Amino acid sequence: MPFSISKDEVLETVRMLQTENLDIRTITMGINIMDCRAQNGEETGRRIFHKIVQYASQLVKVGDDIEKEYGIPIINKRISVTPVSIIADGFTVDEMVAIGRYLDRAAVEVGVNFIGGFSALVHKGFSRGDRALIEAIPETLATTARVCSSVNVATTKAGINMDAVYQMGEIIKRTAELTADRDGIGCAKLVVFCNAVEDNPFMAGAFHGVGEPECTLNIGISGPGVVLSAVRNHPDDDLGQLANIIKNTAFKITRTGEMVGRIASKRLNVPFGIVDLSLAPTPAIGDSVADILESMGLARVGAHGSTAALAMLNDAIKKGGAMASSYVGGLSGAFIPVSEDQGMINAVVAGALTIDKLEAMTCVCSVGLDMIAIPGDTPAEIISAIIADEAAIGMINRKTTAVRLIPAPGKKVGDWVEFGGLLGHAPVMKVNENSPAQFIRRKGRIPAPIHSLNN
Repeated sequence: MPFSISKDEVLETVRMLQTENLDIRTITMGINIMDCRAQNGEETGRRIFHKIVQYASQLVKVGDDIEKEYGIPIINKRISVTPVSIIADGFTVDEMVAIGRYLDRAAVEVGVNFIGGFSALVHKGFSRGDRALIEAIPETLATTARVCSSVNVATTKAGINMDAVYQMGEIIKRTAELTADRDGIGCAKLVVFCNAVEDNPFMAGAFHGVGEPECTLNIGISGPGVVLSAVRNHPDDDLGQLANIIKNTAFKITRTGEMVGRIASKRLNVPFGIVDLSLAPTPAIGDSVADILESMGLARVGAHGSTAALAMLNDAIKKGGAMASSYVGGLSGAFIPVSEDQGMINAVVAGALTIDKLEAMTCVCSVGLDMIAIPGDTPAEIISAIIADEAAIGMINRKTTAVRLIPAPGKKVGDWVEFGGLLGHAPVMKVNENSPAQFIRRKGRIPAPIHSLNN
């Protein structure tokens, strides 16, 4: 059956747009660049540049046109590409950096705000391309403005590559140091994953997986304000009733996202991929996941009960999305980034929300420890240990988890980092200073859990 949307749904969507901050957070075009391989990094970079421009030259225009015609804000237009470590296997670190700069040039040329896919998948070990790309991350992120990088260090099937976990602690530190003049902003464009998904439209973790088609269009839609309004309008409902209300709200939001995605797909002559219904907050007032949780009855996010409230929210969002579309994908749930959510920031400042509580909440959210500023002198081994903890949560629970930490150079607990735009600002949070160095330096591979043997 062709996709359709009723008059009542249109009218309700108009209300959500006008009063509740509903928006399409991103239209992300995924592009396969496997055929761009050449004899060296420079020529490979040029081929990648030309292919991206060929496929995505109209992406921003089409997004802008849909926004004007339908009145639906489309905040970001983005691109993801095949993990560069795969197509550039065997190249040197310098050649990887050159490819990264061509990605940045392509992003500028077509007008997107971010391009993802400077990535490596090393959950079971390293190829030569993986090693070179990871070593190239700090310089690449320091010398480009729009390139995003991700490294997948663990899966439920493979276990945790602790060699990669150890190395990523050092890579994050170096990336922060090379962007020290901007509060370590390079780290805001770097994500370390467990169970990374191939069709995620959100940055900084987006890449175009090897199982994806030649080109596809994925939609990331975000509606914390809509869900917040629904929760506030039902202050006396029990939690079962409230879960159903959130589920129905997520259904409506997803329908809007699929409508926009299919229109854009048709105009760009690119297959429609998925709708990622993730409650992705912004620093704007009323666009906060923390506010939703507090509207359920918590005095502050971080209070006991926060994990249970977030679990209910995340599950209801997924159920509503799955009802609305056969093509829900990506991460689809609730994000809890600190710097991008004013409610989370307020809870940190009030002393209600700590990294330890955030880690507990990542067991039930869409991703993990996201956009958290920590002291600049935090040892690399502690960063690696935080990554290992998150990877363990993802591995054992068969879910995606991730870490995006900013060890802010020269900053201590209570200081602030300022990134601007959607990346926001954040207070520097305290980490547990007891050393895990001996554990982290063991390296090796933590075996996959027994429930990975489910064939």
